[in-house]
Amino acid sequence: MKKIAVPLFAAVFCIAAIPSYADTPGPDWMPPDQVIQKLRQAGYTSIREIEADNGRWEGEGIKNGVRMDFHADAKTGTIISEKPDK
Repeated sequence: MKKIAVPLFAAVFCIAAIPSYADTPGPDWMPPDQVIQKLRQAGYTSIREIEADNGRWEGEGIKNGVRMDFHADAKTGTIISEKPDK
């Protein structure tokens, strides 16, 4: 049991230490609260997550009763892509 526990603990510890690679919003980015407002205007009733990633806003929300993943333009907040969350 001890032979399994040590490598297992080491693996879990290493995975927990991996940093998140989300971007930091730039000074010319639309603030997230304004992006959320645009998403609501586009039909989203609930935004569960929004973060800066790969030079755009990315997140999850509910639209027409379906959980969706979306990408929004960093500067305008316009939805670039959206698809049902799997």
